[in-house]
Amino acid sequence: MKLSDDLEKKFQDQITLEFAASITYRQLAIEADEQDLPGIAAWLRHQADEEIVHANKFIKHVSDRDNHAAIGVITAPGVKPGLTVLEIFEAALAHEQKVSEAIRELYRSADKEGDYDSRPLLNWFVDEQIEEESTVSEIIGRVKLIGDDGSGLLRLDSELGRRPAESTEADES
Repeated sequence: MKLSDDLEKKFQDQITLEFAASITYRQLAIEADEQDLPGIAAWLRHQADEEIVHANKFIKHVSDRDNHAAIGVITAPGVKPGLTVLEIFEAALAHEQKVSEAIRELYRSADKEGDYDSRPLLNWFVDEQIEEESTVSEIIGRVKLIGDDGSGLLRLDSELGRRPAESTEADES
């Protein structure tokens, strides 16, 4: 079932937002690199790659529905230089919350149009966003516990740096 023009545009907006999220995570990774925290920077780069996977899932869905997937205008992320580690993860959480709300709005729009074919994809994304927000919130909690303890920060840096890299190609899960 082909998407309506309005729903196609909303999916295109989501595709754009996912790529914007990737760029935001890349800029946050630069901020971590500037503080000589390679593990946190690597974790953030992995998040950036995951956002590309998310965009690719939306692109595939739109294309599979015989619609046109497109990327809109992406502005530079509003990440100021010199963020603390806490501010880096707070910025990440704020962006995840923005993406979560956009997905919920897309879900509401699809339901309003009776587009049940989008539900499996959108259900996956709802679950994914719960996980994403929870993970970043947990890291924020740990950063707050660490406070100014340099050894604790280095331990967190090491732990986050052990996250394995994945492909940016969307899988079928």
